[in-house]
Amino acid sequence: MLHRGNLRRVVGASAIAVLFAALLAFYVADRAGAGMGRCQQHRADARERAAIVTGDGEAVLVIGDSWSVGLGQEDLARSWAAELPGEVHVAGFSGSGFSAGASGCGRVSFADRASTALDTRPQLVVVEGGLNDFNQPAAAIERGFRDLMADLAGHPVVVVGPASAPARAHAVPRVDALLADLAEAFGVPYVATSDLELDYLADRLHLTEGGHEEFGAVVAERIADVEPTRPAVLRG
Repeated sequence: MLHRGNLRRVVGASAIAVLFAALLAFYVADRAGAGMGRCQQHRADARERAAIVTGDGEAVLVIGDSWSVGLGQEDLARSWAAELPGEVHVAGFSGSGFSAGASGCGRVSFADRASTALDTRPQLVVVEGGLNDFNQPAAAIERGFRDLMADLAGHPVVVVGPASAPARAHAVPRVDALLADLAEAFGVPYVATSDLELDYLADRLHLTEGGHEEFGAVVAERIADVEPTRPAVLRG
């Protein structure tokens, strides 16, 4: 039989364990709920931005991340993509990238969204991203890039790489070089933007309104200097 003092200690320890387990469960559930809310907001923003068409002329499709969506801006129509010439459609999703693991919101990588986005019948596809692939293995980025190029094989494409956002600047050289090599392998032009000094919001990751305007103007200028091409179909 347990001594009364020992019994109190056992009961006390059990109560603490139960309380800790309850707190842990609450914490996990709270984090999961926050993540779900964030993904729902990203989906809502993606739908809102997709409904906005800017400019006129030949149809241009931008497949991208939060920069294309305009995350952090009061008016999503002011994202950098609006600076491109033509009738610009945006298929963006915040947090997404070339790799499947860049986002925790399900199947929202560029390749996962490309086939649906092509319903806009673009004469040019501009793929912008890479910042969300900052911690992804090269093999995952390569696999996503290959799948994306397969979906875009019948369309002229330009790939726009990541700028050196301060929060992830340490990872940009690796991703930038990898994307440039992949673009070369598939025979599509690569527009590097890692040299740009832009204005960022307090999170040091997303652009201010002025940053969007500058980024869009430079990207439009650099795209005008290249010849968009259809991706090569690589075997093996």
